[in-house]
Amino acid sequence: MRMTKEAISLHALNETLNRVENRLQNVETQFKELNSAMEKLTQKLQFQDKTLEKQVGEDEMWISLLEDRFTSVEINLFYSYVSEMLCCLHSCVRAKLPDLAGGLPTLASVMRRKGKNQRIRLVWEAVLEMLGLQEGDVLALCTFFIIHCSEAQYYPANQRQKYTSDISTMITKVVKNQILRQSLLCAVQVVETRRAQTDPKKIATLVQK
Repeated sequence: MRMTKEAISLHALNETLNRVENRLQNVETQFKELNSAMEKLTQKLQFQDKTLEKQVGEDEMWISLLEDRFTSVEINLFYSYVSEMLCCLHSCVRAKLPDLAGGLPTLASVMRRKGKNQRIRLVWEAVLEMLGLQEGDVLALCTFFIIHCSEAQYYPANQRQKYTSDISTMITKVVKNQILRQSLLCAVQVVETRRAQTDPKKIATLVQK
């Protein structure tokens, strides 16, 4: 009788332990699911935070550009460099993608397709690095172009010299928005460097220096 009671007690204990183990396994499974959901939520929130931060930065840039008051000469000078820089960027991308050039007639078409075409995106990133530009620089310059293209007048290089001998100093003094200022300075650097590479007189001057 005693052995029977002990056997029943052990059996009951084993069943209890099994139930506890099952519950622990269920809790562990639920914890893993909750942990995975939390990680996904955290990643989503981080992405949304970065997206919101980027959006706020873009909105501030638009507001600043709309609030900035440039003279017509300043707008024309900046517009001229921006136009040449964007054309240079477009040309460099097309030159590295000769078989796709027909489908990339504008810089806008490149910017649209780079998000879906890895090859275009890789070339885009390589060209930006080659020219010393960041994605944000292109965005700022495109924003400036959109805002002022209807009123701006393009000045060729020889005409620009009539208005200023130091465009970089002018930009530093009159452009309040830090992002636009840096982007315009980059545009000037790209344009002047490319011109020096194709102008024999400037090449000779650089060699002498």
